[in-house]
Amino acid sequence: MAVSPALRGAPQPRPAVVVLRALGLGDLLTAVPALRALADAFPRHPRLLAAPAVLAPLARASGAVDEVIGADGLAEPLHRRLHGAGLAVNLHGRGPESHDLLLATEPRRLVAFTHPAVPASSQGPRWRPDEHEVARWCRLLSESGIAADPTRLDLELPPGPVPHGAAGATLVHPGAASPSRRWPPERFAEVIRAEVGQGRRVIVTGGPAEVDLAHDVAARAGLPDSAVHAGQGGVLTIGRLVAAAARVVCGDTGIAHLATALRTPSVVLFGPTSPALWGPPPDRPWHRALWAGTSGDPHGQLPDPGLLAIDVDQVTEALADLPAAAAPRPARRAALRGRVAQTPGRG
Repeated sequence: MAVSPALRGAPQPRPAVVVLRALGLGDLLTAVPALRALADAFPRHPRLLAAPAVLAPLARASGAVDEVIGADGLAEPLHRRLHGAGLAVNLHGRGPESHDLLLATEPRRLVAFTHPAVPASSQGPRWRPDEHEVARWCRLLSESGIAADPTRLDLELPPGPVPHGAAGATLVHPGAASPSRRWPPERFAEVIRAEVGQGRRVIVTGGPAEVDLAHDVAARAGLPDSAVHAGQGGVLTIGRLVAAAARVVCGDTGIAHLATALRTPSVVLFGPTSPALWGPPPDRPWHRALWAGTSGDPHGQLPDPGLLAIDVDQVTEALADLPAAAAPRPARRAALRGRVAQTPGRG
């Protein structure tokens, strides 16, 4: 059948760049510099992120993602819209499960760390277990020919209401995904009482599964229920709480990465995992990472002994010594702005 001249001259859709990061809040935020590197390298190609749908507003706020396609973990095949990409990038893990999940979508090219069980990854960079999470994914790209800058962590939220009482407050977030990273509630309550004694307003935050914990900590500290902002709204709500706060106190969890991205001074309590792997950048002195120097199981079912070695006085002293955050650096222009984009399926 003959093709009409109009159809013959019609522009063909550009192949998509698909990225897998089907993990949590902190995981998304540590991948933002890598996502921005891909946006710079392929500005004219659709960029689809396979990640939990609840994180879509923050992913879009990065300016690096066109669309989030819901994916939570590796148990289910990826949505058919992620199939046939020009480039598939594994920012999820070292494989083999995550590699295989992406390869099942039949991309033209895979960028991933090498794994001996996945021959298609044999040309990829090698995994380093002692590498900071932000640097890891930027190195994956840079060693695959895509320039990446790990300092591009800052995030700007879209305009929206600031919850009552948040502006200028000390934000205390006692929760974490696993018990090994949860400092005891009674210690958070002592920190709150010390902050109130200094004349500071305090709010307590938590996710949908942490409502009871947040109210428990607030009650122990003598705060009213109105000081608790837990299980309310989505990621933009918690983001605006962090952005409005004067300082943040939390464990090694997603809120710590929000504080980094939004330049809110913070004191972060580390236990089983070194801040050298997941902590705030050392060149930002308005973030303080407290760590006893021991490592353990970040998914353990009991509070880590190293975390318990951090006492209340250490936290209150760190809070008292926090400097104000520096102004955000000007937004960087895309590398080689205005160039013709690379072709994702080649090279």
